[in-house]
Amino acid sequence: MADITIVQDHAMAMEEARAAAQKVADQMVIDYEMVAEWQDDVLSFKRTGFSGTLALTPGRAELEISLGIMLKGFSRKIEEQVTKNMAKVFST
Repeated sequence: MADITIVQDHAMAMEEARAAAQKVADQMVIDYEMVAEWQDDVLSFKRTGFSGTLALTPGRAELEISLGIMLKGFSRKIEEQVTKNMAKVFST
């Protein structure tokens, strides 16, 4: 079960939504040394202590994040920041 779940509505075409998600993933790979890969319309990402998925559907992006024990104490702060980022990337 995910520690953080964020759902963001969007008005993008699927290609635009995927490009926006890829841009975020590229930055996460650089900033947090994550591995990210697509399987259909689901982007999976992971690193030690942190993993999740970003599932894209028409009009909706759903992010689920699982945190390791060391990051669970920061879950509220992580959720706040990621929520802001999701709203910015997928703004309608």
